[in-house]
Amino acid sequence: MKKRLLVLSLIACAIGGNAVAQQDRLITHFMYDKMSVNPGVTGLGVKNGLCGTSIYRNQWDKVNGAPNSAVLNVEANLEQYRIPVISNGGLGISFYHDAIAFTRQNTAVFNYSYHIPTSAGILGVGVGVGVTNLGMNPEWLPPTGLPDNSLPLAFSETKLDMNFGLYFKGNDFYAGLSSTHLPAPDFNDEKPLGISPVGLNTSRHYYAMGGYTFRNVIQGDDVEANVIVKTDMILTSFDVNGRYIWQNKLYGGVTYRLSDAVGIMVGANIFQLTDSPRAARLPSLTVGYSYDVSIHKMSNISTGSHEMFVKFCYFLPPIPITKSKHPRWL
Repeated sequence: MKKRLLVLSLIACAIGGNAVAQQDRLITHFMYDKMSVNPGVTGLGVKNGLCGTSIYRNQWDKVNGAPNSAVLNVEANLEQYRIPVISNGGLGISFYHDAIAFTRQNTAVFNYSYHIPTSAGILGVGVGVGVTNLGMNPEWLPPTGLPDNSLPLAFSETKLDMNFGLYFKGNDFYAGLSSTHLPAPDFNDEKPLGISPVGLNTSRHYYAMGGYTFRNVIQGDDVEANVIVKTDMILTSFDVNGRYIWQNKLYGGVTYRLSDAVGIMVGANIFQLTDSPRAARLPSLTVGYSYDVSIHKMSNISTGSHEMFVKFCYFLPPIPITKSKHPRWL
């Protein structure tokens, strides 16, 4: 118990500093959460369809004040409707909630990606515009029992947020570059006159991602490799994973996060899609789970990190073709 309280105190002290940067969340199944960090991917791979993905992560289970994250991405590709601008790209909404100690961050972003076909694949140029709400409700217990004006007070602020990304998708590979929190807004408490405000700033992040799928490695089974690199120009981290996909039905794999964790992943395609024209328009459902084991000092007090996700896609029926007839031609 003392160790858990110590961890919470360390988190609180880090937050209590002036203008401390707020880091983006960690997601082991990052290959299913591309849109929230790279709007260029919006609508790619879901032609004439709608897809929703939800991810929940409980980091450092059993540790008081440890991070908990929830992500929801909804995207659509409406090319068949021939609507100007929209017919050449994809639309989407990303929402995520992040809780660390007594801070709460909620972000909602509207994404648009313009798709440019090339001989090697499709390039998505995307932008995301939305808002971020960040606040805290601390309960400080100074050792002297007297108020400490250097500690932040409870506050909640909402400010503009923007993302930008480039994403290229080929037949068996993808690559992307993006940046999130472009305005890098500051969030401060309201101190009495004469006392400097204290708070947080959302740090601008930069991402590079890529992946490749090796098809038919063993009688129709595939092997997939993914990597993502994240930096705020102060700290840099990367995740790399590999998955074995059996008959497009089940998958299992391992992931490694630099100096942080090693995890296992399992999942299943509940509704399997095939290459037939009819089956390609049926709904699809994918579920997955990962368990991360910390490889730093947190491993002494945490039972690990849990992550669950579900993805559902619905493909829209084709627009019926209407033909006009004249009585003379019946």
